[in-house]
Amino acid sequence: MTWIIVEVEGVNTKAVNYNFMTGYVDIGDKVVLNTTAVELGLGTGGYHFVIYNYNNKSKETSEELGHIMKLRYTPIQLKCLAAEEQKSKYHDAFKDFKDLNGSLYIVGTLHSMLAPIAAMLKWLKPELNISYIMTDAGALPLHFSKTIKILKEKDIIKNTITVGHAFGGDFECINIYTGIIAAKVAAKSDVTIITMGPGIVGTGTKYGFSGIEQGYIIDAVNKLGGQSLAVPRISFADKRERHKGISHHTLTTLNEVTNTKTNLVFPVLDEMHAEFINTQIRESNMNNQHNIIFEDGKDVLKALKHYQLEIKTMGRGYYDDEAFFLTLGAAAKAGIKLLDNAL
Repeated sequence: MTWIIVEVEGVNTKAVNYNFMTGYVDIGDKVVLNTTAVELGLGTGGYHFVIYNYNNKSKETSEELGHIMKLRYTPIQLKCLAAEEQKSKYHDAFKDFKDLNGSLYIVGTLHSMLAPIAAMLKWLKPELNISYIMTDAGALPLHFSKTIKILKEKDIIKNTITVGHAFGGDFECINIYTGIIAAKVAAKSDVTIITMGPGIVGTGTKYGFSGIEQGYIIDAVNKLGGQSLAVPRISFADKRERHKGISHHTLTTLNEVTNTKTNLVFPVLDEMHAEFINTQIRESNMNNQHNIIFEDGKDVLKALKHYQLEIKTMGRGYYDDEAFFLTLGAAAKAGIKLLDNAL
């Protein structure tokens, strides 16, 4: 992927070129752009994207053996070698798969949850083999995530798996079930973090948000014999009332969508914020549906500083939205205890 500056009607602005889709780009090239996101004023996806480069008369095609298509039946469909397909060296491992045998999967919603959780896990237990599954509920190209590039460079995450129509991972999988299996049989993961890529979709309605996938992903992990750990979306900095404390995303997903019991981790907070969270838990009956765990997540700041990570969520850093980050630290700490059978 190449970040470029393009001149559009006399104005210079950022754009993204996916080298493997539209070829390499050079200064002075004339390109066709998708400008929709910028015109709509979107946040995470607010860039132009190169569709075609007039100066590229040809481009190399993939030499991969696979024949599974992602972005199917669109002008930009692309071929990949799915980990589970017949020509993959992992095909027999998928055929022989029986059970996850209690492998740990930490299931979040926002992409900004990934780095703090992964950093905290690695900081607490450096020998861990951590995998990341990126779903197709947000950005589809894994290459779009600067966070993943940094986590791989710092050896915090070892393998990435892209499922559904998401693409670009170390392993490509057709759906979330085979992605979960791939983490065990192909990536040999000790712990796997599952979230969408950048750019959650929301509408302000009860069920109209892409993070609702957390519910059926938890069910998939549990049905395949794994241990699921759910990460709630918590904030006291978000100005929208529906996201105050435990977000309505979490309340809806874990109360009404998931059909199985999960480990649900909350952070230790000050008295006022803790009472707000506890009231939400009681009133939603979550304490009777799931295994509620409280953990101290304050060391997440040490982990982020150790790995020199500056992570923001919705434009807010640790000191702007402390409860959000403490939740991620708590989730990672509880995950370590589950791995050590200490919970």
